[in-house]
Amino acid sequence: MNVDLDLKPIAVYGAGGFGLEVAMLIEQINAVKPCWEIIGFFDDGKAKGGRVNDWAVLGGMEDLNTWFSPLAVVFALGMPGVKRKVIGKVNNSRLTYPSLIHPTVICGSSKHVRIGEGAIICAGTIITTNVDIGRHVLLNLACTVGHEAVIGDYCSLMPACNISGGVTVGEASFWGTGAKVINHAQVGADTVIGAGAVVISDIPDHATAVGVPARIMQRTPSMATIER
Repeated sequence: MNVDLDLKPIAVYGAGGFGLEVAMLIEQINAVKPCWEIIGFFDDGKAKGGRVNDWAVLGGMEDLNTWFSPLAVVFALGMPGVKRKVIGKVNNSRLTYPSLIHPTVICGSSKHVRIGEGAIICAGTIITTNVDIGRHVLLNLACTVGHEAVIGDYCSLMPACNISGGVTVGEASFWGTGAKVINHAQVGADTVIGAGAVVISDIPDHATAVGVPARIMQRTPSMATIER
């Protein structure tokens, strides 16, 4: 894409496989309505000055925090605890965190759906009405979110997860591919719901639940404690 002064510069933090998918998502948004100029990746695990596909590696967190001009950044990090910890290290007031919504997403009226900053909503996802999606949430390919559902900050839902109506999902919950939850269940913060699990009752904070129906396999320490 040719550089256009009307395009806003954007960078992706995380240059792994999911980072490449997020860059693809940005390109697909641009194909419908040109909005963004991808300037490259930030990643503490990659050598500054290298390239990933078509884009430069611009450095790591230190470089991001000293970036000299306004820049939109999206965090392509799948694990909620890691994502929360990394974002907590950002202190550059020049940065903004747009929500990226794939053109194929079906979503209720903006009057009745709130999507927090930095959210990534991937292709084929359906969001109905009176839904509240927190900051830096990932809804991967072909997820569904029913009426009056609430998804807390930093949650990551892998492809084909189904959140039924009236469900609350606490902050930094991770859902494996194909996990589902019935209407009005409450899922706590810092939980892990295994791939293919079907949640039919409330799940407490810091729990891992797997199976059909989902059963709690273990309780984990608070991620806030681990991150310190």
